[in-house]
Amino acid sequence: MRFSLALRAWAAGGAESGAAAAVARELADGVRTIVLVEGSSDQVALEALATRHGRDLDAEGIAVVPLGGATSIGRFLDVGGPPGLGLPLAGLCDIGEERHFRRHLERVGLGSGLTSAGLRTLGFQVCVADLEDELIRALGADGVQQVIEDQGEMRPFRTFQGQPAQRERPVEHQLRRFMGTHSGRKALYAQALVAHLDLARVPRPLERLLAHV
Repeated sequence: MRFSLALRAWAAGGAESGAAAAVARELADGVRTIVLVEGSSDQVALEALATRHGRDLDAEGIAVVPLGGATSIGRFLDVGGPPGLGLPLAGLCDIGEERHFRRHLERVGLGSGLTSAGLRTLGFQVCVADLEDELIRALGADGVQQVIEDQGEMRPFRTFQGQPAQRERPVEHQLRRFMGTHSGRKALYAQALVAHLDLARVPRPLERLLAHV
């Protein structure tokens, strides 16, 4: 979505930010909600779940924007939120990064003394501990290993399990770490795991976020 790319360039600052701001402002009329997520795997998971429900977020004017890390939330709120475009916002973060979201949402005037419940009311959901962990618990270790098998990566996973640092760890921890070992693997498995989810067992943060938007 052009709007998402423009918003990211605007938030990044630098020489191109002025032109990016102009593009974002021009396209903002077609945007109903900005959904701020930590990374591309979160974006892929949300969009994949929407597809399973017969929804096209882009066509609905919902811009899912990866921050490239939770500490960037302030810049994105400045350009997309009340200080900037003033568009409706929602989001998803890991529990370890919740404090960054709370602080900056309060700074731009979207709440005061926010609790986890207050964040949910605003449309910001928190994963425990992160989205990969949520998806692994939803599918179960056996289900996730079946997905790995389907992706043709069971041999690399078994090799990973055999590493000295991994041998004594629970399989759920091994699965979570495995997904982050190569660039692009988190996004690959975000889509694959959501595709295999029983829709009655969708992780609550993901389910609530999709329902909110």
